[in-house]
Amino acid sequence: MSDTNGQVRLPAAFAWSPRGWPSERAFAEPGAAEVWCYTDKFAYLPGETVRFHLSASVPSFDLEVVRDGLAPQVVWARQGLTAGRFEAAPDAYAVGCGWPAGAELEIPAGWRSGFYIVTVRAATADGELWEREHFFVVKAPAGRRARAVLVLTTGTLLAYNDWGGANHYRGLGDDPRHDAGSPLSSTRRPIARGMIRKPPGAPREAATGSLPMYGMPRYPSYEWARLSGYSRHHADAFWATYERHFALWAERNGYELDHLTQHDLHFDPAALDGYACAVIVGHDEYWSWRMRDTIDAFVDAGGGLARFAGNYQWQVRLSDDGTTQYCYRLPSADPAARETPHLATTVWEARSVGRPGATTMGLNGLGGIYNRYGVATPRSSGGFTVYRPEHWAMAGTDLYYGDLLGGPPSFLAAFELDSVEYTFRRGLPYPTFEDGAPETLEILALAPAVRGEEDRFGGRVPIGGPEEEVYDYNADLGDDLPAYVHEGGMRGAGMIAAFTRGAGEVFNGGSTEWPHVLALGDPFVERIAHNVLRRFGAKGPEKGL
Repeated sequence: MSDTNGQVRLPAAFAWSPRGWPSERAFAEPGAAEVWCYTDKFAYLPGETVRFHLSASVPSFDLEVVRDGLAPQVVWARQGLTAGRFEAAPDAYAVGCGWPAGAELEIPAGWRSGFYIVTVRAATADGELWEREHFFVVKAPAGRRARAVLVLTTGTLLAYNDWGGANHYRGLGDDPRHDAGSPLSSTRRPIARGMIRKPPGAPREAATGSLPMYGMPRYPSYEWARLSGYSRHHADAFWATYERHFALWAERNGYELDHLTQHDLHFDPAALDGYACAVIVGHDEYWSWRMRDTIDAFVDAGGGLARFAGNYQWQVRLSDDGTTQYCYRLPSADPAARETPHLATTVWEARSVGRPGATTMGLNGLGGIYNRYGVATPRSSGGFTVYRPEHWAMAGTDLYYGDLLGGPPSFLAAFELDSVEYTFRRGLPYPTFEDGAPETLEILALAPAVRGEEDRFGGRVPIGGPEEEVYDYNADLGDDLPAYVHEGGMRGAGMIAAFTRGAGEVFNGGSTEWPHVLALGDPFVERIAHNVLRRFGAKGPEKGL
């Protein structure tokens, strides 16, 4: 159901509340007919073995592997599988499930790099169909690599995956009025419903409707999820909301893309060897130090980094075996921060970390964040104002100085954006360089953003990203945050920017909504994406541009 503004309209009984929203767990209801699955790793090379860890309370079930794309293809399937009914620990979100492997698949030599969806499926006793999804990535071996590779945002996936009771944001404690996140997130568990697959048209985090005067904030993605039985965080991270839209757009336009994960960048410094272009899309909020090292080395050696993403903000650590992600947010809470302060799991802009996010990406999450989310700039244009239409990224767009890029109905500058500290001179924006912005950075387009939502409702209305949380966090970090962060209050910006470093080059789209808007077919946004990919050596269309 929706109103004339495109907002989800629900009966009062289904009104969204951020408190007491349970995460999905195995066998939460006694006697429930369920099947659950996870794999031992996120990514494999041909010849390696995928181990499916299974738990089921049905007599038998099917398992299907589909290579996703414009024409999804079933590549492997097993019917009539059985598995024991294994419980998950109360803190499975942190320690994993520990279920045994119930099936195995050796990746055939001829399988192409790509995103493979694993579906477990069973008919319940009352005739209903039960399905849940997991995934794995097939990587391209050296010597068989395409020109470009899509790096999947597994760091952000782990931050938002609340299966088993919690994620990095919420789920801990007995008080439903207090959301406390877990600093540990395990890979050895299923993935929250909606992050791998969901119905077309499921609401996104970006608000595209018109807020009336004194109107209350609405969060269509949350309301839909609560009503439909999906994770609260389905639209916050990963394939179904972000990468899939881009992968299908790229395939439709003739680009050949291999696939990797952020975990591959962390554990293999040579993961990007042989590629001309690395692509990151959607929501890549969480990175490790070693992931950044791999990206920096790639760009310095002449690679092109095409980032059509937003909200680059947090440092995480991974366990030696890669099965646990750590994010304590405050250095004072991180047990490793005293011995290795630069690896503290907090914002990249913290002085103790000493590695501002802009030195890698050109922009950072603390410079911007929300646009058209709840009551965060709720009536903005939702687009970027163009300031440097002569830049190579804008070639062939017919955009003029002051034009709106990606405004209604596309809403490119929405949900979460990135920026740097900036000033204006003679009608043009320039970095101030106080936050690590590269000296070659050019700001191509701008949009307003805020770091948190103002509560004008006296606490009577749920707020998705309240400014109070931001101020509390800033106060906890204190002098570890640069002065410009405190002085900026809630004011921020979103940017599209580009820069060179070493022998390479970076384009940063600065918004989570690029893959969605590309899928919509906005011609201006599509032309910019083509310009970036072709300049950075991705194999794609030669005509019609």
